[in-house]
Amino acid sequence: MLCAIYRSTKRDQTYLYVEIRDDFSKVPPELIKNFGKPVFVMMLSLDKRDRLASADINKVRVSLTEQGFYLQVPPPIESLLQTPESID
Repeated sequence: MLCAIYRSTKRDQTYLYVEIRDDFSKVPPELIKNFGKPVFVMMLSLDKRDRLASADINKVRVSLTEQGFYLQVPPPIESLLQTPESID
C-alpha cells in the first residue's frame, strides 16, 4: 500500500495521508479548508513497515482503506499546571 503524505500550511506538525498523490477527492472540504494548501512531503510504502515515527501504522492503514485519507495531528501539549511535582 502506497500513500502520499502532505504537511499543512495552517497547522504545525499536522500531516495528511492520501492513497493517490494529489487526489484529495475523499477528503472532506472542511478538513482541506482548515488544513490549508497541502504541501507534498513524500510517497511512502506501508507494506513492509511495522511502525511509523509519529503515527500508529495500523490506524493509518485502516483509515486509508475505509476513508481514503488519514489525518495526523500533533499530540496535545502537556500542561505543567496539571503535572504533579514534589517540592523538596
